[in-house]
Amino acid sequence: MIAKFRNVLLLIIALAMVPCAEASVDLATTSVQDETFRQLREAARKQDASRAARLADSLRDYPVPSYVDYYLLKSDLPHASEAEVDAYLSRYKGSAIADRLRNDWLLILGQNGNWDSFDKHYPLFELDDDTQVKCYALMSRAAKGVNVAREARLLLTKPKKYGEACYALISDLVEKKQLGDDDIWYQSRLSAENNLTALAIRIAGLSGVSKTDISKALELPAAVLSAGPGADRNSHEIYLLALGRTAKKDREMALQYFNEALPSLTAKEQALGWSMMALPASIALSPDALEYWKKASAADISMYAHEWKVRTALRKEDWRLVYEWINQMPPSLQKEPVWIYWKGRALLAQGQRERAHKLFASIADQCHFYGQLALEELGRKINARPERKLFSESEIAAMSDNSGFQLAQKFFKMDWRFEGIREWNWQLRKMDERQLLAAAEYARKVNLLDRMINTSDRTKNVIDFTQRFPTPFRENVKVATEQLGLDMAWTYGLVRQESRFVMNARSAVGASGLMQLMPATARYVAKKIGLTGYRHGKINSLETNVLLGTNYLNMVLNDLEGSQVMATAAYNAGPGRPKTWRSTLSRTVDGAIFAETIPFTETRDYVKNVMSNATYYAALFEAQPQSLKKRLGHVIP
Repeated sequence: MIAKFRNVLLLIIALAMVPCAEASVDLATTSVQDETFRQLREAARKQDASRAARLADSLRDYPVPSYVDYYLLKSDLPHASEAEVDAYLSRYKGSAIADRLRNDWLLILGQNGNWDSFDKHYPLFELDDDTQVKCYALMSRAAKGVNVAREARLLLTKPKKYGEACYALISDLVEKKQLGDDDIWYQSRLSAENNLTALAIRIAGLSGVSKTDISKALELPAAVLSAGPGADRNSHEIYLLALGRTAKKDREMALQYFNEALPSLTAKEQALGWSMMALPASIALSPDALEYWKKASAADISMYAHEWKVRTALRKEDWRLVYEWINQMPPSLQKEPVWIYWKGRALLAQGQRERAHKLFASIADQCHFYGQLALEELGRKINARPERKLFSESEIAAMSDNSGFQLAQKFFKMDWRFEGIREWNWQLRKMDERQLLAAAEYARKVNLLDRMINTSDRTKNVIDFTQRFPTPFRENVKVATEQLGLDMAWTYGLVRQESRFVMNARSAVGASGLMQLMPATARYVAKKIGLTGYRHGKINSLETNVLLGTNYLNMVLNDLEGSQVMATAAYNAGPGRPKTWRSTLSRTVDGAIFAETIPFTETRDYVKNVMSNATYYAALFEAQPQSLKKRLGHVIP
């Protein structure tokens, strides 16, 4: 570590016992200071310790010392000493950014196998939301002779979160004989299923098989399939990897090769092969998928595959299989409201009303898509009481004086949404429901409507629907929807999902504004409605965004025969895709089944959220109980 950097860190140690005065400092800063602060964050990201030290030195009076010190330390954290880290954590104890540093430090300790220090810090990691840290925690226990195989299997379900730590855990447990060949090949298949080719190859290599052979299966799968499955277990596993990769791109070719190989495979391997045929067929909404899944009944499949297995039975409304296959899901998956609801529907279809109603009752008080549907299955409609909760001046003042909320607002003004949300949410951890509602009301007061919604959504017993479902810009939306004859409740439901009413919201793919319009879509709609003088710079203006967004929504609604569930899917995924999905139906299905079997995860969740939102907004606007089932309607092939 360079000398100047170390000197600054030693200064942090000297200040470790000085109480942090962040809460009482005015957070006002100059644009020059903020730009230097931005540069410091970037230097830390690039691990440029020398530049970070120079920038931090010029920010000695910056009113957010915890972040200045964090970025300084972060810029060369792998070379920091335990004393330097402890000094920081002591000075900023209890802060969100200190917990973030502890997260970073735990990753380094785990990577270095420094289990004594890791074990000291891990119980103090409050959020404990990092899969890699959890993997290192299991490695630490395994190093002490504890068998952690069962916990590892429960943890290792999402390879995109593995990083180096979880690969290291798998490798370590294989070496310790806690995980065996079944685990190795399952994890390799799971990684390949998630298109993580390099990870799939690395994990499969733990079996002792040549990585060249594994690479060939995933990069040149047709060559492996044409050669046949070979004679031993590892050759069969390599063949199955090649089958899974081919089935994603050319199911007919995969099926042809697989049928030829079936006599050479064990019953278990055949089931795995059918599951690899079934998953991409399910996502493609192929009519063959259900038969493939029936042949894969004994296969050890991923959570994602379990869900698609049930969705395939749902599309056929084969309620016996829906029930049977939900029962085959891992327990954690069965507890999710979506599968509680569909299990209830399956029981209801089989005449087991009492058991079904018990399941519906367990989620009917939850304010989401499946909670609403469960409520209706119990013979009740959806209400949204418009009463606004009242708070004393002292309750709101306590939120206004909260240093974390103040810091969050500073970050929002700097357009640092990630940091702002982290600071805001950190303050909510230990609040009771009354405090959460007061915090949400404060967010309303300072016009942070997305934080108001998120904060209010956390309550379970006391619900303020005016916080959860606000109606800003009501006159603009009312005029636009009335001119088009568009359902204002549905429009608000969509805006709430799209942007949470953040005016300058911008998605990863470039959508902008309240109604999250893509530039090309905005230009198309502007031309279609004859909006003269439109240019891209206007896309975030309230009037223009609402005008273009509502017109586009109306266009897709008219194009899809007035089906809100179809039009909602089109708004998110493009107008052509819902038509394609609808064309694969063999019978009329209710809108809930159509929504649940949308192939795109983002669009599936989007549609359910928008339709749920719209139902609550309608209840607020009309002061009448509403039906989500009626709003969803039916989708006809």
